[in-house]
Amino acid sequence: MARWQDLPESFDPQLRQLVVLLREHKDRSGLSIAALASRTGFGKSSWDRYLNGRALPPEEAVQALARVCDTAAAPLLELRELAAEASRETAATPDDPSADPGRARPTWRQPVPWLAVLLSSVVTSLVMLAGLFLLAPWEDGTGGKAAATQHTPYTGAVHPSFGAFAYRAGTTYECQVERDDEDGLLYAGYSRTRSEQLQRDASRWSVVEAQCLLEHHGISPGVVDGAFGNNTDRAVRRIQDRAKIAVDGIVGPDTWKVLRT
Repeated sequence: MARWQDLPESFDPQLRQLVVLLREHKDRSGLSIAALASRTGFGKSSWDRYLNGRALPPEEAVQALARVCDTAAAPLLELRELAAEASRETAATPDDPSADPGRARPTWRQPVPWLAVLLSSVVTSLVMLAGLFLLAPWEDGTGGKAAATQHTPYTGAVHPSFGAFAYRAGTTYECQVERDDEDGLLYAGYSRTRSEQLQRDASRWSVVEAQCLLEHHGISPGVVDGAFGNNTDRAVRRIQDRAKIAVDGIVGPDTWKVLRT
């Protein structure tokens, strides 16, 4: 995992403590920045700013991180409010010679009204999209209108018994690996794929399947939760190295063959 940037000594103490705690929860979860962005709805660039102290995270971002990292949000929100209050007080007395010289100045600027900007952009986009559908409707190969592009993370095929996969922090899945009587291969009951490609940040039933099979082969992927994080990546590389196949941390046909036998 990449080393975090050092925080300036001039940081407000509450901001410093908030950033440090957010970093600790993120690292403890094993999620990459990309995975954190995918599961919270806040972009990678936003989390880069929040976790390096270049912007004060909004309350919604703090709550989202607490949710996906399975930790209490209240202490983090309290620190965030203290940091925001310190920022407001500092902005109210800029470069005042009579101000307390020991007060640390946060490094971010006053927040931009992103909500208003976002709403304006959404309205504009909807108007343009409506015009496109009216002027030039798209059609798929069967003559029907093509479905709108989905921006939610890909979660793989729907399981016939468990339904669509949805990552939930703190949820672990039971592993009961058995050898199939017909093809003689190992299955845990979450997926029967032998070729689907999985790599870091994937979240789906086939990840649960791979994690169970890794455990069956004596290599722990960490928590069996369907999220392909750092622990799963390390476990995949270990079994690839043991099987003398390409060690790239990606579960493809060759790695599935090793897991299923």
